[in-house]
Amino acid sequence: MKKNHSHTKSTKLYDGITDIRDDLIDHAKPHWKHKKKTWRFTAAAAVFAAAAALAAALFPFGNPASTSAHIIQKADYPQSAPYPDEAAYTDKNGNIKDSFDDAYDAWWEDTSKRRQLANGYADSMDGFLSKSIQQFLSASPGENIAYSPLNLYLALGMLAELTDGSSRQQLFDLLDCKDLKTLRSRANSLWNANYCDDGATARILASSLWLNESVRYVPSTMKSLAKNYYASSYQGKMGSKEYTRMMHDWLNKQTNGLLKEQVSGIDVLKENTILALATTVYFRGKWLSEFLPENTSPQTFHTASGDRECDFMHKEETDETYYWGKHFSAVSQTMGDSGSMWFLLPNEGVTVDDLLSDSQAMDFIVSKDRSQWKHQKNVLVNLAVPKFDISSQINLADGMKTLGITDVFDPEKSDFSPMTRNTDGIYLSQAKHAVRVAVDEQGVTAAAYTVMSMSGGGSTMPEEVIDFVLDRPFLFIITDAAGLPLFAGSVCQPE
Repeated sequence: MKKNHSHTKSTKLYDGITDIRDDLIDHAKPHWKHKKKTWRFTAAAAVFAAAAALAAALFPFGNPASTSAHIIQKADYPQSAPYPDEAAYTDKNGNIKDSFDDAYDAWWEDTSKRRQLANGYADSMDGFLSKSIQQFLSASPGENIAYSPLNLYLALGMLAELTDGSSRQQLFDLLDCKDLKTLRSRANSLWNANYCDDGATARILASSLWLNESVRYVPSTMKSLAKNYYASSYQGKMGSKEYTRMMHDWLNKQTNGLLKEQVSGIDVLKENTILALATTVYFRGKWLSEFLPENTSPQTFHTASGDRECDFMHKEETDETYYWGKHFSAVSQTMGDSGSMWFLLPNEGVTVDDLLSDSQAMDFIVSKDRSQWKHQKNVLVNLAVPKFDISSQINLADGMKTLGITDVFDPEKSDFSPMTRNTDGIYLSQAKHAVRVAVDEQGVTAAAYTVMSMSGGGSTMPEEVIDFVLDRPFLFIITDAAGLPLFAGSVCQPE
């Protein structure tokens, strides 16, 4: 099929990533100021996604900070062996040097070791994935929306570290964890399985705690959070422009600037905030087989509000595994060692919200091994995917309450005793989540943050050649190499 090329140049999302590490902050002499107040507890997070949550268990009782912000505990991120660039190992005659094999073996050994350490990390997460994806992607029918289960999971895990009693148990029930030991093991495994910054793949997770200057903290808790959640801890004057700017800079750095507009609106470091927590995820993966720019051409996308023209990427008659259920069909595109991106197209007359309430579709979405899916076949696929760059913000509070997390929002019921002895009036006052996902011919870039403030049936077999055209609202899932959903979203209007 001949394509008319009409390609609009856009800003490339793959110019590399800055070194994402915490900057050292000048230390100042600590002092203690005792102020009796009703505290709000704040947590902020940003990604790739990403996510954020609540504060760490704190206090017997490290010295409080001074008015100058400083670092309390620095987390050491996992180090990734560099993926060898073939160009650097190619001689002037175009031959690959023998040293390339040694470099590749070193990279593969490091990658395999991390995967072995994280073996089984995705077990027992299906309940959380299914409930939360259905809850948060259904929040705004007809709109572009995206969500990072990985980001929120780590945020809620950190919140569990700060709470006790029924507040903690509600979190355990949603996360399907029986105790902190299980949760810490799973969180650490999630990190080791997904953190990668080897020059070819970027899946970068980061966490931080931002304490009020008057907070006395438990040093052992700070060390535990650094070990299990890779969370660096800071302390400074809440409400000051300096401290707020420092947090915004941290969030923008960890998300590579993809959520700069959303970050600018974060205002959690207020005078009466005791603590803010930020967790982030940044993701960048290149297609194993890229879409050729010359095959990108305008095409009609059908929305509920009318048709619109947008650029579609095309691949003709590629050998793919085609999946289907009673109300949907699906294909995936591999991003090498980064994982895959799955596209779920509702059948004609079926909406994305219909799929989110369909048990068969949800089983497919959370499945880690789709090779066992009953309805699948290898066929030649004519694939057409609209280029898109979408962002969304979700108010998590109502959804969290629907999922059973209620006590932390109630100052009369919340229990933050692992964090501080002065627990009166501490509650979760806001919980927000922002995600951006961009798809072009080269691959996928995504980021997300969460901010929390305390204050089938019968199916028809497909033809041998399938036209899989995403020309109406559809769902997408970005998974890691083990099939765990890192991001999920719906595209109702490609932007």
